Amino acid sequence: MTGVAASAGVTEFTVAAPVAPAATLLAPVALAVALDLAAAEPPRRVHPVALFGTLVGRFDREWARPRLVGVAVAVMLPLAAAAVCAGIVWLAAAHGPRVGGVPILAVAAAAAACFSVASLRMLLDVTGEVVAETEADPDAARQSIRALVGRDPADLCPAALRSAAVESAAENLADGFVAPLVWFVAGATGAVAVGAVAESALVAGVAAAAWVKAVNTLDSMLGYRSKPVGWASARLDDAAMFLPARVAACCLAVAARSPGSLRHARSLAREPASPNSGWPMATAATALGVRLEKPGAYVLDGGPEPPSPAAAGAWLLALAGVVAWS
Repeated sequence: MTGVAASAGVTEFTVAAPVAPAATLLAPVALAVALDLAAAEPPRRVHPVALFGTLVGRFDREWARPRLVGVAVAVMLPLAAAAVCAGIVWLAAAHGPRVGGVPILAVAAAAAACFSVASLRMLLDVTGEVVAETEADPDAARQSIRALVGRDPADLCPAALRSAAVESAAENLADGFVAPLVWFVAGATGAVAVGAVAESALVAGVAAAAWVKAVNTLDSMLGYRSKPVGWASARLDDAAMFLPARVAACCLAVAARSPGSLRHARSLAREPASPNSGWPMATAATALGVRLEKPGAYVLDGGPEPPSPAAAGAWLLALAGVVAWS
């Protein structure tokens, strides 16, 4: 807002645009990451993403006009998730206490929302478990990897199991961790750019993070060729993940101390059918110098051999390094 004051023939312009304090916007992200690394996932019966998945499951059936239903689902459910999460933060901001001008209850609510939609610790734990079991107990690894991949692991050898674990960890890093935080930052800074105060920026950031997590969840549950109702969800996820997938690839390249791997990954990223998942997976292949393969779907030739236990261990360090770098 621009004010104009005239005195003694001199016109003075004063600008009074409210700017959100950086600490208020950064605190929820930092707290969410700390909570994720320090605490386990909330119980499934109360986990917001699991509850949203239960709602999505009601639409996973045959419909007379599946494309039309799918468009309605893809539009309305993510908006509803965003509205609920944003409403909680708005109420906390409107009625909560302040310390030094910071709406601490709103910050806490925003951190809780980011914690519930962004997950890295579980990804690190499961991937590490699979990698360790591929040498000691391949049958146990085949059971554990079901938490990461949709393919049938029954016939996968230890090297193929490690390949699947590295591929899935790369893709899930983008979907489950980078995307919600990127969209939170985008929503919050976008609100600031149009003159929003701290509370409104927090609300916008949480709404954006919840929206993209809902879009990801819809795609993971409905976005298959065999499910016409999921066509719109899959296309929306392609658009929503365009930037986060590439940000995740950049973060991985830096964390792996191999920024040059992005150059080679650019051509390999086109191999998978997805326009986005190829980026973090190809970066993993080139940064580690290994070959990642999903039989019948794609081969990412970052090196001559599939991941060894040592290479997969280095991959876990790179995943953890994304947190330190970001």
